[in-house]
Amino acid sequence: MSSHRHNPVVEQSPRDTYLDAARACILDVGWRRTTLTEVARRAGVSRMTIYRTWSDMQELLGDLMTREWGDLVTTTQPTLGYDAAAGPAPSQIADGVVRAVSVLRENELFVRIVELDPELILPYLLARRGRSQELILGLLATVIEAGQATGTIRSGNPHALARGVVLAAHGFVLSAHTMADDAVSPDELDAELHLLVASTLSPEGGPR
Repeated sequence: MSSHRHNPVVEQSPRDTYLDAARACILDVGWRRTTLTEVARRAGVSRMTIYRTWSDMQELLGDLMTREWGDLVTTTQPTLGYDAAAGPAPSQIADGVVRAVSVLRENELFVRIVELDPELILPYLLARRGRSQELILGLLATVIEAGQATGTIRSGNPHALARGVVLAAHGFVLSAHTMADDAVSPDELDAELHLLVASTLSPEGGPR
């Protein structure tokens, strides 16, 4: 599994350096054993430098998850490359959703958090939407609206359609491993997700 964060050509900001240090800590020892003091040590700055940016680890984690998964999802979405005149096809949006789900499932930070500290994910499933989720919903709603304008995507509230797709994707991100075995492969599950999303958004797949 590889990181999606590091680009040796672009000089990153001090904030990104601090977030990289936090990311490395979490990968090494997990969330519970990561402190702002340790983040500062790894980043090579004073503890007060980190405290001036984040008041606690929960706040830092929010920024880290937004950066990590926001960047990841943005680079896998179908907003890149479809014909604006023709509009995005349901299959193109489904391609983007399946890519995002697959890459997120394999993201080393996500895997580490789910393995060691799954309770960190629960608030974003049970209580509130996070910034990364809002970003994903915004991207999907925009591309769905573009498809509705050209007739390639079925009518309906684009925000409701986007949220339905994201709710379905949650299960494929978090629980696909429980459904994959000798009878059903991960690739077959991803194919079912693709069919689900494409059928949901197709003009022929709407309410009768």
